[in-house]
Amino acid sequence: MGLIWTLIIGGIIGWLGGLIIGRDIPGGIIGNIIAGFIGAFLGSLILGDWGPVVGGFYLIPAIIGAIILTFIVGFFLKKMRHTA
Repeated sequence: MGLIWTLIIGGIIGWLGGLIIGRDIPGGIIGNIIAGFIGAFLGSLILGDWGPVVGGFYLIPAIIGAIILTFIVGFFLKKMRHTA
C-alpha cells in the first residue's frame, strides 16, 4: 500500500506543478508521476527538506521542484516545435 500511496502523491505533485504554471507534462498520468518524483528530488536539492511530509515527499519543495521541471520541459518542447 505504501508504494501505491507514493505513486498517487507523486502524480498529484506533478499535476499541481503543471496546473500552477499552466502547462501540461507530456505522458498523462505517468508523466505527472515522473514529474512529481523528479520535482521532489529537484526541490529537495534546491530548497532542502522542510515542510509537511505526505507519502514520503516534502510537499512544498516537491511542488516548487515540479513547477521548475514543468517550466523547463515546456520551454524545451516549445523550442523543439519551432525548429522542426
